[in-house]
Amino acid sequence: MSGFDKSRRIVVKIGTSTLTHEEGHLNLRRIEALVKTLSDFKNAGHQVILVSSGAVSAGVAKLNTRRPINVAEKQAMAAIGQSELMKLYSRLFSDYGHTVAQILLTKDVIDNPTRRTAAENTFSTLLGLGCIPIVNENDSVSTEGLNFGGNDTLSAYVALVCHADLLINLSDIDGLYDKDPRKFPDAKRIDRVDGIDDNVLAMAGGAGTARGTGGMATKLLAAKIVLEAGIPMYILNGQDPTVLYEILDGKHVGTYFAPRS
Repeated sequence: MSGFDKSRRIVVKIGTSTLTHEEGHLNLRRIEALVKTLSDFKNAGHQVILVSSGAVSAGVAKLNTRRPINVAEKQAMAAIGQSELMKLYSRLFSDYGHTVAQILLTKDVIDNPTRRTAAENTFSTLLGLGCIPIVNENDSVSTEGLNFGGNDTLSAYVALVCHADLLINLSDIDGLYDKDPRKFPDAKRIDRVDGIDDNVLAMAGGAGTARGTGGMATKLLAAKIVLEAGIPMYILNGQDPTVLYEILDGKHVGTYFAPRS
């Protein structure tokens, strides 16, 4: 359906609610499955960029404290947790013979042509060296006007900057439904969406979970950004990251967003 097997450069985004347990601690089993799967794709010849949330939750878990209630606390937790997250990713990817590189972005990097070109060059060089860039928003210094408003939006801009062939959004839901499946048992998943219009945007509900900052609305806006650049996108349930293999096998899973031809 998507030509996934022909997609050389793939951006995969995974959110906080998918990376963590209900109490907020990192879900190590799921992270290990994600790393193993992405390493396998790398071995198969794909270039992989991972956009990973979870820094704030990792910081909270490290200090064994409550969730932050203001911006300063969130930025502090992100500073603590980002190093923990990267240490984990570095160790796990290394077990499969791959090197990771950390890139932290703020919106002004995308908006400023000079800085954007520098980011493009960095991604290109890292991928040329065989590294797996791991991207997050630079929450520790990000302020209003400099932030992306969540990693759904960040992942879309990363796909643009990297000139990706495909964006995959691993979420806590199976895809886009015609209405909120948490409220309506008869909700039906939509297999394919051709372009984003007002009717599609109207299907979005609110935030997904208390641990995540996004929801379907931000995922659809991300889809709109990449589709306008000719980059297709998937929304998949990331509870089992090996679902990525099903796309590779041509199975109909999640929701596929196709650019208008």
